[in-house]
Amino acid sequence: MNKTVVVTVERLVQHRFYKKHIRRRSKLYAHDEENACRLGDTVRVIETRPLSKLKRWRVLEIVSRAK
Repeated sequence: MNKTVVVTVERLVQHRFYKKHIRRRSKLYAHDEENACRLGDTVRVIETRPLSKLKRWRVLEIVSRAK
């Protein structure tokens, strides 16, 4: 996948009955024009027009680099 990154978005949701916080993850396919992202980077994405069958997001900026 050239110029494509898979971004994992993690959020906390509370169980309705047990009131326990659970981590939920979703994967987004995002367009990276410069191929600048590396594994472990924290990025900011923005919603855009459909670029392919799965890509609906674009990398806006790299917030922090992986160590």
